[in-house]
Amino acid sequence: MDETVNDSVRFDGRVLFLSQDPAVIAALLHSAVVQLEDALPLRADVSTDEITPVTVMACFDAELGRYPYVGLQVGGTRPIAADAVREGGFQVTVAGRRYGKGSSRESSPLAERAAGIRLILAESFERIYQQNCDNLGILTSTDLSLAARIQAGEAIPFEAFLAHRDNITRAIIRAGGLMAHSRGREWPPPRATGAAEGHAPRTLAEKIIGRHLHPDTSSPRRGEGVFLAADWRFSHDYFTAMAAHAMHEAFGLPARLHAPERIVLFHDHLALAEQSVPHRRDGLLPGIRNLVDGHRDFVRRYPVRTHGVLPDGSGAEGICHALMTERYALPGEVVVGTDSHTPHAGALGCLAFGAGATDIAHAWVTGYVRCRIPETLRIEVEGDLRPGVTAKDVVLHLLMQEEIRQGGGIGAVFEFAGAAIRAMSVDDRATLTNMVAELGGFAGIVEPDEKTLAFLREHRGITFELAPWMRSDPGAAYRRRIAIAAEEVPVLVARPGDPGNGVAVDALSSPVAVDIAYGGSCTAGKRLDFDRYHEVLHWGVRRGMRVPAGTRLFLQFGTLDVRHYCAERGYLESFRRAGASLIMPGCGACANCGPGQSTAAGQVTISAINRNFPGRSGPGEVWLGSPYTVAASALAGRITSFASLQQRG
Repeated sequence: MDETVNDSVRFDGRVLFLSQDPAVIAALLHSAVVQLEDALPLRADVSTDEITPVTVMACFDAELGRYPYVGLQVGGTRPIAADAVREGGFQVTVAGRRYGKGSSRESSPLAERAAGIRLILAESFERIYQQNCDNLGILTSTDLSLAARIQAGEAIPFEAFLAHRDNITRAIIRAGGLMAHSRGREWPPPRATGAAEGHAPRTLAEKIIGRHLHPDTSSPRRGEGVFLAADWRFSHDYFTAMAAHAMHEAFGLPARLHAPERIVLFHDHLALAEQSVPHRRDGLLPGIRNLVDGHRDFVRRYPVRTHGVLPDGSGAEGICHALMTERYALPGEVVVGTDSHTPHAGALGCLAFGAGATDIAHAWVTGYVRCRIPETLRIEVEGDLRPGVTAKDVVLHLLMQEEIRQGGGIGAVFEFAGAAIRAMSVDDRATLTNMVAELGGFAGIVEPDEKTLAFLREHRGITFELAPWMRSDPGAAYRRRIAIAAEEVPVLVARPGDPGNGVAVDALSSPVAVDIAYGGSCTAGKRLDFDRYHEVLHWGVRRGMRVPAGTRLFLQFGTLDVRHYCAERGYLESFRRAGASLIMPGCGACANCGPGQSTAAGQVTISAINRNFPGRSGPGEVWLGSPYTVAASALAGRITSFASLQQRG
């Protein structure tokens, strides 16, 4: 790719169409010339788990260029092998809607760039993925007609890649990436600001943003790019080394960190790698150790806060999202982390969102993180949820809505409100805000209230006072209000492949036998989740039930405090009597990196985690459900609700 003097770009490589037809991809890989109309329909919902499966993420340099799209599933096959993209001479990738959904992993665009890809064309992009591309200097566009022009040898005006982008993003793209842009700016120390006077009614998220804006920002509008002062910046072991590499390249070694006491490092995602089947079987542990060494080197070098592995190596202190909520985040703050599920902490009434490694590296030094002023979707859940229906069922119900499936939530703040939300504990609210990542949103938030204050007293022993501004104003403008009648939400599961594939458990047309039942992860490893696992399993044990032969139940604690909670209440004995395998904290099977993962394509898992993209928790099929459904299905040996199990028992 060469940029010409008249501000246009010419691409001299080939175009890779990610078609739904594996024969089209096979032809492209064998040097055939294919036009867009011959490649339709394009694969939609290509996830970062498919672009770079977790098993190839042990490297964060040019080696990643061997692997883009090796996890892509098309027509029941994975047509793109290692080295195929780089050896095929491709410079442009073309795909369908919601490209790059799922994990915030910057490994995906890094792999594409290292393989020679310079432009991604897609019908629409997930927010974090596109921002990572901007930061790395990969061009993006939703104008698929550019493919034919590129194939015809036409130079494309650079403005085509700036259309519909805010001014800050345009400047970053023109500079070739975030770090190149950042070195030419002043970064005054962030300072807290009071409530601005004379504003039109605003949402809670807009108020938090207004109090954290870079001092040079004046009255930004929705959709405009801004830099926000972040109260907390965190990273985990998959991305600390990558972020540190980017930081040292841009700012030197050692770098001068802004407020290192407000930076938190977690060794959680890779804490159980030694127990992971593919990592042991495929010789991946040396690469994992390199990532961990890079993480530990950063911790040794800089005076940051850290949560590591347990002395016996059995797990971690806890999963980053759970610990940020239990130990650090407060209402009204801005929290940013290297993970798409960072919105978990929004259950406390803060603005928490995920970012790529380059964004985090930038924030470590400057104190500022980039975002666009988002629109807000108000999700009003009124009425009372039926017995056995949980926050997980509510979010699976929301994911089934066609507007959300088509990307209507991309980049939005999801503000959860209504009587059913007010009745929820912070643990249940965190399930909703956590899974904003699956909804395509920027952040999730719940207005803080007395339950928030009780959570802070119980978990941290602090007395926090809510300020009058910590709520959305009457008359605040929303992208849309979505009303959900709580009593109409059934017990749901999501069929394999996507969290949006929801179906009522009672509507399953035939029995679905399960090999693995998994309860845990940041989404479902909290105290309330374990109350529910125990409720089901204790009920079953009292009736002589246990997990049948042919099914395995894994329960993984989200934090050590959750395990202590279970021990104090006598839950552990019930779990063991039911036949559950108990796992210490860590991301584990949710990231295909620990016990509970499938090991064969024919295995079926019912899981309480947040996403079930192909390959997410191993080669088998993953159904998603609530803690009640996971525990009940484990006892039944097939997918069922707790209510149905009770009727049988």
